[in-house]
Amino acid sequence: MSLTQVRSVPVKTQPIPIAELKVREPKKKELTTVEASMRLDAIASAGFAMSRSKMAEMILGGDVRVNWKEITSTSHTVKPGDLIAIRGKGRVEVGEMMVTKKDRYRVQLTRFI
Repeated sequence: MSLTQVRSVPVKTQPIPIAELKVREPKKKELTTVEASMRLDAIASAGFAMSRSKMAEMILGGDVRVNWKEITSTSHTVKPGDLIAIRGKGRVEVGEMMVTKKDRYRVQLTRFI
């Protein structure tokens, strides 16, 4: 209640009940991809719509996290339920995974924009 200024802008505050707080749903985009393996570089490049070589550079540069842990190995295996985050690009959640007739992986991805 004692907040009266944010930088050079005067502000007024008032308490509101918790029931009135509204949390905005994150924007999502559902994707399905078929990949030869469950390697981090393959799945992340499909989820973020960028080339695998550019994704490999980002992984090696330390910009990629899996389940909030920094991963610097392009061959790291991801599994359903993993959350892939790239600094400045957003997040992708690995969903259901199925093996196709040709022994490839069909993966459901959810991109949080």
